[in-house]
Amino acid sequence: MNNCKNCKTEVNQNYCPNCGIPITLPRINGRYIFKEITSVLNFDKGILFTVKELLIRPGQNVKHFIHEDRNRFVKPLIFIIICSLIYSVAQHLLHFEDGYIDYGELEESAVARIFVWIQANYGYANIIMAIVIAMWIKLFFRKYNYNFFEILILLCFVMGVGMLIYTLFGIVESATKISVLHFGGIIGLGYASWAIGRFFDKNKKVNYLKGLLSYLLGMITFWIFAAILGVGVDLIQKM
Repeated sequence: MNNCKNCKTEVNQNYCPNCGIPITLPRINGRYIFKEITSVLNFDKGILFTVKELLIRPGQNVKHFIHEDRNRFVKPLIFIIICSLIYSVAQHLLHFEDGYIDYGELEESAVARIFVWIQANYGYANIIMAIVIAMWIKLFFRKYNYNFFEILILLCFVMGVGMLIYTLFGIVESATKISVLHFGGIIGLGYASWAIGRFFDKNKKVNYLKGLLSYLLGMITFWIFAAILGVGVDLIQKM
């Protein structure tokens, strides 16, 4: 007879009857690592399944996640970080955004350093940007009974898919040498507007326009805040 290490219940089987924790954990080996990777990528509850469902029925599936079942999809914060990581790795390997941004005289300024940090840390930056966009969505859709954090969950899923769309076009641009990356940005923005509109009420056409405006205003606000922060740092350093 053993005691469960988690809840201290007496156990005479391989699993605790109270909390379900195994009495003895298997050793971490190659098989364990492979299983963990496939569990993230599987089509039942993994990232591929999550992406497929968000592309087909984004509004319905996010509402289902919020109100009914939170185990079908990859967790929203994990999802946006994984998608942003995929973009960052692809961009680092293929350099499909090199030369797009020229800071000129601002190259040594705090503003430029902040912008470079944002580009190099899209996972964290997207979460911060999602917070700003959520504020605008809450304002535009204030008549709907969704709180700020539920809207933030929506944006984690939507922005994650947007990063994958952008990554796909970046790969195409790198492979073909044809400038198509800006089309990826447009399609990603269109997807976000469509997904937000369908989340609140797919039958109201004005919701798609409100989704577009809130997303654009959120992005603009985020970059303005980043620039103001950089200017403030530069002013403090000169004092």
